[in-house]
Amino acid sequence: MAPKKGLGRGLEALLPDADSGFDGITDDSDGLDTGKKNREGAAFPAGKTGDGVVMISPEKLTPNPGQPRKNFNEDELRELADSIAEHGIIQPIIATDAGDGTYTIVAGERRTRAARLAGLSEVPAIIRAYTNQKQLEISLIENIQRTDLNPIEEAAAYKNLMDYSNLSQDEVAQRVGKNRSTVANSLRLLKLSADIQKSLVQGAVSPGHARALLAVIDKKEREKLFQEILAQGLSVRDAEKRAAALNKPPAGAAATEGKSASARDPELDAMQEKFIEKLGTKVVIDGDYTKGRILIDYYSMEDLGRLYDILSGK
Repeated sequence: MAPKKGLGRGLEALLPDADSGFDGITDDSDGLDTGKKNREGAAFPAGKTGDGVVMISPEKLTPNPGQPRKNFNEDELRELADSIAEHGIIQPIIATDAGDGTYTIVAGERRTRAARLAGLSEVPAIIRAYTNQKQLEISLIENIQRTDLNPIEEAAAYKNLMDYSNLSQDEVAQRVGKNRSTVANSLRLLKLSADIQKSLVQGAVSPGHARALLAVIDKKEREKLFQEILAQGLSVRDAEKRAAALNKPPAGAAATEGKSASARDPELDAMQEKFIEKLGTKVVIDGDYTKGRILIDYYSMEDLGRLYDILSGK
Protein backbone atom coordinates (compact mmCIF):
# COMPACT_ATOMS: atom_id res chain seq x y z
CA MET A 1 0.00 0.00 0.00
CA ALA A 2 1.31 3.46 -0.84
CA PRO A 3 2.11 5.59 2.19
CA LYS A 4 -0.71 7.86 3.26
CA LYS A 5 -0.38 11.59 2.76
CA GLY A 6 -1.70 12.51 6.19
CA LEU A 7 -2.72 15.86 7.55
CA GLY A 8 -1.50 19.03 5.93
CA ARG A 9 0.98 21.04 7.92
CA GLY A 10 -1.44 23.83 8.79
CA LEU A 11 -4.24 21.53 9.93
CA GLU A 12 -1.79 19.40 11.89
CA ALA A 13 -0.80 22.49 13.84
CA LEU A 14 -4.43 23.15 14.72
CA LEU A 15 -5.12 19.51 15.60
CA PRO A 16 -1.98 18.42 17.45
CA ASP A 17 -3.71 15.28 18.70
CA ALA A 18 -5.33 14.54 15.36
CA ASP A 19 -4.11 10.96 15.34
CA SER A 20 -6.43 10.10 18.22
CA GLY A 21 -8.84 7.58 16.80
CA PHE A 22 -7.94 7.80 13.11
CA ASP A 23 -4.98 7.75 10.79
CA GLY A 24 -5.19 11.10 9.07
CA ILE A 25 -6.88 12.94 6.25
CA THR A 26 -6.46 11.60 2.74
CA ASP A 27 -6.33 14.23 0.03
CA ASP A 28 -8.12 12.27 -2.67
CA SER A 29 -11.23 10.93 -0.95
CA ASP A 30 -12.22 13.48 1.70
CA GLY A 31 -11.32 11.06 4.46
CA LEU A 32 -12.65 7.85 2.91
CA ASP A 33 -9.86 5.33 2.49
CA THR A 34 -11.07 1.82 1.80
CA GLY A 35 -7.67 0.42 2.75
CA LYS A 36 -7.71 1.73 6.32
CA LYS A 37 -9.38 0.08 9.29
CA ASN A 38 -9.68 0.98 12.93
CA ARG A 39 -7.60 -0.68 15.61
CA GLU A 40 -10.07 -3.53 15.89
CA GLY A 41 -9.45 -4.31 12.21
CA ALA A 42 -12.84 -3.29 10.80
CA ALA A 43 -14.82 -0.22 9.82
CA PHE A 44 -16.31 1.63 12.81
CA PRO A 45 -19.19 -0.44 14.29
CA ALA A 46 -22.30 0.97 15.95
CA GLY A 47 -21.89 2.53 19.38
CA LYS A 48 -18.68 3.74 20.95
CA THR A 49 -15.44 2.71 19.29
CA GLY A 50 -12.91 3.87 21.84
CA ASP A 51 -10.13 6.38 21.27
CA GLY A 52 -12.65 9.21 21.70
CA VAL A 53 -14.70 8.19 18.65
CA VAL A 54 -18.48 7.86 19.04
CA MET A 55 -21.22 6.88 16.61
CA ILE A 56 -23.98 9.47 16.19
CA SER A 57 -26.80 10.12 13.75
CA PRO A 58 -25.73 12.26 10.76
CA GLU A 59 -29.01 14.13 11.24
CA LYS A 60 -27.58 15.58 14.46
CA LEU A 61 -24.62 17.04 12.58
CA THR A 62 -25.20 20.57 11.32
CA PRO A 63 -23.01 22.64 8.96
CA ASN A 64 -20.65 25.22 10.38
CA PRO A 65 -21.98 28.71 9.47
CA GLY A 66 -18.39 29.74 8.87
CA GLN A 67 -17.75 26.87 6.45
CA PRO A 68 -16.04 28.50 3.47
CA ARG A 69 -17.20 25.89 1.00
CA LYS A 70 -20.72 26.66 -0.25
CA ASN A 71 -20.96 24.50 -3.38
CA PHE A 72 -20.96 20.70 -3.39
CA ASN A 73 -20.90 18.74 -6.65
CA GLU A 74 -23.89 16.40 -6.60
CA ASP A 75 -22.29 13.79 -8.88
CA GLU A 76 -19.17 13.64 -6.72
CA LEU A 77 -21.31 13.40 -3.58
CA ARG A 78 -23.23 10.49 -5.08
CA GLU A 79 -19.98 8.70 -5.95
CA LEU A 80 -18.73 9.19 -2.41
CA ALA A 81 -22.09 8.02 -1.03
CA ASP A 82 -21.88 4.81 -3.09
CA SER A 83 -18.39 4.15 -1.80
CA ILE A 84 -19.44 4.87 1.79
CA ALA A 85 -22.43 2.53 1.43
CA GLU A 86 -20.05 -0.25 0.41
CA HIS A 87 -17.06 0.40 2.66
CA GLY A 88 -18.32 2.65 5.47
CA ILE A 89 -16.61 5.76 6.81
CA ILE A 90 -13.08 5.28 8.10
CA GLN A 91 -12.08 8.78 9.18
CA PRO A 92 -14.40 10.29 11.81
CA ILE A 93 -16.20 13.58 11.44
CA ILE A 94 -14.81 16.25 13.77
CA ALA A 95 -17.55 18.25 15.49
CA THR A 96 -18.24 20.42 18.51
CA ASP A 97 -21.24 20.23 20.85
CA ALA A 98 -23.77 22.94 19.98
CA GLY A 99 -25.44 22.55 23.38
CA ASP A 100 -28.92 21.79 22.01
CA GLY A 101 -28.57 18.11 21.22
CA THR A 102 -26.87 18.77 17.89
CA TYR A 103 -23.24 19.04 16.87
CA THR A 104 -21.59 21.61 14.61
CA ILE A 105 -19.33 20.10 11.96
CA VAL A 106 -15.77 21.37 12.16
CA ALA A 107 -14.29 19.04 9.52
CA GLY A 108 -16.12 16.53 7.34
CA GLU A 109 -19.28 18.18 5.99
CA ARG A 110 -18.85 16.48 2.62
CA ARG A 111 -18.60 13.06 4.26
CA THR A 112 -21.67 13.85 6.36
CA ARG A 113 -23.69 14.82 3.29
CA ALA A 114 -22.60 11.66 1.49
CA ALA A 115 -23.44 9.52 4.55
CA ARG A 116 -26.99 10.90 4.51
CA LEU A 117 -27.28 10.06 0.81
CA ALA A 118 -26.01 6.56 1.55
CA GLY A 119 -28.70 6.14 4.22
CA LEU A 120 -26.33 5.62 7.13
CA SER A 121 -28.02 5.86 10.51
CA GLU A 122 -24.74 6.52 12.35
CA VAL A 123 -21.36 7.98 11.50
CA PRO A 124 -18.09 8.01 13.48
CA ALA A 125 -17.37 11.35 15.10
CA ILE A 126 -14.89 12.93 17.48
CA ILE A 127 -16.46 15.64 19.64
CA ARG A 128 -14.11 18.42 20.69
CA ALA A 129 -14.46 21.89 22.20
CA TYR A 130 -13.36 24.67 19.85
CA THR A 131 -13.82 28.41 19.85
CA ASN A 132 -15.64 29.93 16.88
CA GLN A 133 -12.31 31.24 15.57
CA LYS A 134 -10.70 27.81 15.78
CA GLN A 135 -13.68 26.22 14.01
CA LEU A 136 -13.35 28.73 11.19
CA GLU A 137 -9.60 28.18 10.90
CA ILE A 138 -9.93 24.40 10.75
CA SER A 139 -12.74 24.53 8.17
CA LEU A 140 -10.75 26.93 6.03
CA ILE A 141 -7.51 24.97 6.21
CA GLU A 142 -9.16 21.59 5.63
CA ASN A 143 -10.84 22.82 2.46
CA ILE A 144 -7.89 24.78 1.10
CA GLN A 145 -5.49 21.88 1.58
CA ARG A 146 -7.85 19.67 -0.41
CA THR A 147 -8.38 22.36 -3.08
CA ASP A 148 -12.13 21.96 -2.59
CA LEU A 149 -12.95 25.67 -2.70
CA ASN A 150 -13.64 27.61 -5.87
CA PRO A 151 -11.51 30.78 -6.24
CA ILE A 152 -14.17 33.13 -4.84
CA GLU A 153 -14.95 30.86 -1.89
CA GLU A 154 -11.25 30.72 -1.07
CA ALA A 155 -10.89 34.50 -1.31
CA ALA A 156 -14.00 35.06 0.84
CA ALA A 157 -12.70 32.57 3.38
CA TYR A 158 -9.41 34.45 3.71
CA LYS A 159 -11.28 37.73 4.17
CA ASN A 160 -13.65 36.15 6.68
CA LEU A 161 -10.73 34.84 8.69
CA MET A 162 -8.99 38.23 8.58
CA ASP A 163 -12.10 40.14 9.62
CA TYR A 164 -13.36 37.68 12.22
CA SER A 165 -10.02 36.99 13.87
CA ASN A 166 -8.40 40.38 13.20
CA LEU A 167 -5.49 38.74 11.38
CA SER A 168 -3.15 40.31 8.84
CA GLN A 169 -2.47 38.77 5.44
CA ASP A 170 0.87 37.52 6.77
CA GLU A 171 -0.83 35.82 9.72
CA VAL A 172 -3.48 34.22 7.52
CA ALA A 173 -0.78 32.98 5.15
CA GLN A 174 1.05 31.39 8.09
CA ARG A 175 -2.17 29.77 9.34
CA VAL A 176 -2.97 28.11 6.01
CA GLY A 177 0.59 27.35 4.92
CA LYS A 178 0.52 29.64 1.87
CA ASN A 179 2.76 32.40 0.60
CA ARG A 180 1.57 35.90 1.45
CA SER A 181 1.44 36.74 -2.26
CA THR A 182 -0.92 33.80 -2.83
CA VAL A 183 -3.31 35.10 -0.19
CA ALA A 184 -3.01 38.67 -1.50
CA ASN A 185 -3.71 37.60 -5.09
CA SER A 186 -6.70 35.57 -3.95
CA LEU A 187 -8.15 38.52 -2.02
CA ARG A 188 -7.84 40.72 -5.11
CA LEU A 189 -10.51 38.58 -6.80
CA LEU A 190 -13.07 40.13 -4.45
CA LYS A 191 -12.45 43.45 -6.20
CA LEU A 192 -14.03 42.07 -9.37
CA SER A 193 -17.66 42.86 -10.13
CA ALA A 194 -20.40 40.48 -9.00
CA ASP A 195 -20.94 39.30 -12.59
CA ILE A 196 -17.27 38.45 -13.06
CA GLN A 197 -17.13 36.67 -9.70
CA LYS A 198 -20.21 34.64 -10.60
CA SER A 199 -18.67 33.64 -13.94
CA LEU A 200 -15.49 32.62 -12.14
CA VAL A 201 -17.45 30.40 -9.75
CA GLN A 202 -19.36 28.83 -12.66
CA GLY A 203 -16.19 28.25 -14.64
CA ALA A 204 -17.15 30.55 -17.51
CA VAL A 205 -13.85 32.38 -16.92
CA SER A 206 -10.70 30.94 -15.38
CA PRO A 207 -8.49 32.36 -12.62
CA GLY A 208 -6.06 33.30 -15.41
CA HIS A 209 -8.79 35.35 -17.09
CA ALA A 210 -9.57 36.94 -13.72
CA ARG A 211 -5.95 38.00 -13.26
CA ALA A 212 -5.95 39.52 -16.73
CA LEU A 213 -9.13 41.44 -15.90
CA LEU A 214 -7.65 42.70 -12.63
CA ALA A 215 -4.73 44.10 -14.59
CA VAL A 216 -7.09 46.47 -16.42
CA ILE A 217 -7.09 49.73 -14.47
CA ASP A 218 -10.24 51.33 -15.90
CA LYS A 219 -13.32 49.50 -14.58
CA LYS A 220 -15.38 50.22 -17.69
CA GLU A 221 -12.64 48.79 -19.89
CA ARG A 222 -12.42 45.81 -17.53
CA GLU A 223 -16.13 45.06 -17.99
CA LYS A 224 -15.73 45.47 -21.75
CA LEU A 225 -12.90 42.94 -21.79
CA PHE A 226 -14.98 40.59 -19.65
CA GLN A 227 -17.75 40.62 -22.25
CA GLU A 228 -15.19 40.00 -24.99
CA ILE A 229 -13.87 36.97 -23.14
CA LEU A 230 -17.37 35.53 -22.87
CA ALA A 231 -18.49 36.38 -26.39
CA GLN A 232 -15.30 35.52 -28.25
CA GLY A 233 -13.93 32.77 -26.04
CA LEU A 234 -10.61 34.54 -25.64
CA SER A 235 -7.76 32.46 -24.28
CA VAL A 236 -5.95 33.65 -21.16
CA ARG A 237 -3.02 34.72 -23.30
CA ASP A 238 -5.28 36.74 -25.60
CA ALA A 239 -7.00 38.31 -22.60
CA GLU A 240 -3.62 39.31 -21.16
CA LYS A 241 -2.65 40.95 -24.46
CA ARG A 242 -5.93 42.86 -24.56
CA ALA A 243 -5.48 43.94 -20.93
CA ALA A 244 -1.98 45.23 -21.67
CA ALA A 245 -3.27 47.13 -24.70
CA LEU A 246 -6.07 48.72 -22.68
CA ASN A 247 -3.57 49.96 -20.09
CA LYS A 248 -1.29 51.63 -22.62
CA PRO A 249 -1.35 55.44 -22.51
CA PRO A 250 -2.73 57.16 -25.63
CA ALA A 251 -0.37 58.64 -28.21
CA GLY A 252 0.85 62.07 -27.13
CA ALA A 253 0.65 61.33 -23.42
CA ALA A 254 3.15 62.91 -21.06
CA ALA A 255 6.58 61.37 -20.87
CA THR A 256 5.84 60.05 -17.37
CA GLU A 257 3.18 57.85 -18.93
CA GLY A 258 5.67 56.40 -21.41
CA LYS A 259 5.94 56.63 -25.15
CA SER A 260 3.16 55.46 -27.46
CA ALA A 261 3.41 52.15 -29.24
CA SER A 262 4.06 53.86 -32.57
CA ALA A 263 6.95 55.95 -31.18
CA ARG A 264 9.30 53.24 -30.02
CA ASP A 265 10.56 49.75 -30.69
CA PRO A 266 7.80 47.12 -30.33
CA GLU A 267 10.14 44.95 -28.27
CA LEU A 268 9.91 47.49 -25.44
CA ASP A 269 6.13 47.31 -25.65
CA ALA A 270 6.33 43.52 -25.49
CA MET A 271 8.54 43.77 -22.41
CA GLN A 272 6.08 46.21 -20.83
CA GLU A 273 3.26 43.73 -21.42
CA LYS A 274 5.27 41.01 -19.71
CA PHE A 275 5.71 43.26 -16.67
CA ILE A 276 1.93 43.90 -16.58
CA GLU A 277 1.14 40.19 -16.84
CA LYS A 278 3.67 39.26 -14.16
CA LEU A 279 2.78 41.98 -11.67
CA GLY A 280 -0.96 42.22 -12.32
CA THR A 281 -0.99 46.01 -12.32
CA LYS A 282 -0.30 48.98 -14.57
CA VAL A 283 3.36 49.17 -15.61
CA VAL A 284 4.95 51.75 -17.92
CA ILE A 285 8.46 51.56 -19.36
CA ASP A 286 9.57 55.14 -19.93
CA GLY A 287 12.76 55.24 -21.96
CA ASP A 288 14.69 53.35 -24.60
CA TYR A 289 17.29 50.59 -24.75
CA THR A 290 20.03 52.76 -23.26
CA LYS A 291 18.27 54.50 -20.39
CA GLY A 292 14.87 54.84 -18.75
CA ARG A 293 12.71 54.00 -15.80
CA ILE A 294 9.91 51.58 -14.94
CA LEU A 295 6.75 52.99 -13.35
CA ILE A 296 4.67 50.50 -11.35
CA ASP A 297 1.25 51.47 -9.98
CA TYR A 298 -0.19 50.19 -6.69
CA TYR A 299 -3.57 50.94 -5.11
CA SER A 300 -3.35 49.99 -1.45
CA MET A 301 -0.89 48.92 1.21
CA GLU A 302 -1.88 45.31 0.57
CA ASP A 303 -1.26 45.77 -3.14
CA LEU A 304 2.16 47.27 -2.39
CA GLY A 305 2.97 44.30 -0.16
CA ARG A 306 1.87 41.91 -2.90
CA LEU A 307 4.20 43.62 -5.39
CA TYR A 308 7.04 43.52 -2.89
CA ASP A 309 6.58 39.77 -2.44
CA ILE A 310 6.65 39.23 -6.22
CA LEU A 311 9.69 41.42 -6.82
CA SER A 312 11.60 40.03 -3.85
CA GLY A 313 10.85 36.45 -4.84
CA LYS A 314 8.95 35.58 -1.66
